[in-house]
Amino acid sequence: MPLTAKRPKPMVPVLGRPVVDYVKDAMVASGLSEIIVTTGYQGEQLVEHVATWDIPSRVNQEETPMGTAGSVRLLSDELTETFVVGSGDSVASFDIAELLKSHRESGAKVTMALWRVDDPTEFGIVGLSKQNQGDVESELTEGYISRFKEKPTAEEAFSNLINAGLYIIEPEVMELIPAGEKYDFSKQLFPDVLSRGWPMYAKTVKGIWFDVGHPFELHKAQMALIAGRDTLPFPMPAGEVLPDGSFISKSASVSGHIEKSIILEGASVNGAAVNTVVMSNARVNGVSESSIIGENSVVDSRIQNCVIADDLHIKIDLQNERRA
Repeated sequence: MPLTAKRPKPMVPVLGRPVVDYVKDAMVASGLSEIIVTTGYQGEQLVEHVATWDIPSRVNQEETPMGTAGSVRLLSDELTETFVVGSGDSVASFDIAELLKSHRESGAKVTMALWRVDDPTEFGIVGLSKQNQGDVESELTEGYISRFKEKPTAEEAFSNLINAGLYIIEPEVMELIPAGEKYDFSKQLFPDVLSRGWPMYAKTVKGIWFDVGHPFELHKAQMALIAGRDTLPFPMPAGEVLPDGSFISKSASVSGHIEKSIILEGASVNGAAVNTVVMSNARVNGVSESSIIGENSVVDSRIQNCVIADDLHIKIDLQNERRA
């Protein structure tokens, strides 16, 4: 919130494309033949958007929230062979085909993509071993999962490898999920799989991964995508990249000052934007620092560390606020 006041999180735009499209592109590149999107909140927008994809795909909408694993459990009758589950609210671009190869070679029931971070305290961390149910060896970047810990303190962190929200799963694992119950992959299902001694494998992936569950991650993600634009397997919007990494869309207008900012389609900056994402058709006539400005919004004042929802007109100075 507040960027999700009028859209589900997978539809939040990143460089003008819904974040779910980045996961879809990685899946298509790996050769997957069909995609099913599970959703609850404001799922109608996803139904309309998924219909535009150029791969067989559809949306399965929950009547009540079922959790990450519970929502997949609803599809058990269709999941009769090895399948891939990806989080729809992360910007991810890495080689899923390579992960599938490791999954098959390891004989695992579940294989998880991992990502290395400097600060693991906001994530679920994973400890690896060279053999199933072995001792954790902190220097490993791939191996059998021996231990999980959700959001550890700095003292509790035994690893800086985190769950990147992409899994390869064998169908029999779905039988462990109680039918009709809200159930979570990382908090409930995977610890159960581990406790049964079933092999779980994990591999640190290379490429790009960002969790955009927090609005300010949108700025970091888009700056990284622009920086890596020449090596990424998906289209970048037309526009100009400045020496400091700022991006100005071809249809945007900038007559003021910008610094380390993303200015998207139809947006304008007549004042100043610093460390800011100005979404489509938004206008900055004042000053925006370290903020996210939603689509069609107008800022006529000074804002700092703020997240502004779509379709707002900000006329007063704001600091550390979220406005919807």
